[in-house]
Amino acid sequence: MNKNLKIAALVPMRHYSVRVPEKNFRLIAGKPLYHYILTSLQAVKEIDQIVVDTDSEKIVEGIKIDFPSIKIINRPEHLRADTIPMNEILLHDTDIIKADLYLQTHSTNPLLKPETISNAINLLFDNMPAYDSLFSVTKLLTRLWDQLTRPINHNPSILLRTQDLPPIYEENSCIYIFQRKTLVEHRNRIGEMPLMFEVDRSEAFDIDEELDFLLADLMISHQSKSDLV
Repeated sequence: MNKNLKIAALVPMRHYSVRVPEKNFRLIAGKPLYHYILTSLQAVKEIDQIVVDTDSEKIVEGIKIDFPSIKIINRPEHLRADTIPMNEILLHDTDIIKADLYLQTHSTNPLLKPETISNAINLLFDNMPAYDSLFSVTKLLTRLWDQLTRPINHNPSILLRTQDLPPIYEENSCIYIFQRKTLVEHRNRIGEMPLMFEVDRSEAFDIDEELDFLLADLMISHQSKSDLV
């Protein structure tokens, strides 16, 4: 596969958040949350362009000051409701930004490392065209049940150690890599032949609730202190 393909990274950021107010630009370990993922993306040499789609004037102002090389797309009014599917926003953005491949991630993944993003890109490169897209997952080794109290990945009569259970993979929303034609044809970031890319739980930490914010703040602060040692 030709590794000279142009890659654009897309990071959608809404101004309002229902469960965690002002989540995307709230301070975490002394910096606005969105700073972490943008800093990581800038360190990935395979990425040619970084694009932030937002309806937030505060985020726009901050990016112009701290990340002047990053392109901003002002989200149109008809795509601003929190009921709009992400794939519709991506269809809009990929119509504006021309690239061979798109990598989409979120500001709520502040612990995602540049080398992990780079590894995901190169894994898809090395496996195209056998695979047409990539999405990141977290491996779960735990006993799972459905809402009808039916075991999903284990036999209750055979009490295996959790490490011996067949793994289940959770789509963690850290990384999606796809072509625009996949979006257009399927209205989905994940194509017909997707490749799963495992991300360690420590990096796949996603901020969705207040407790997540507190935990991520502790983890980032701990990492910063460790880097100084």
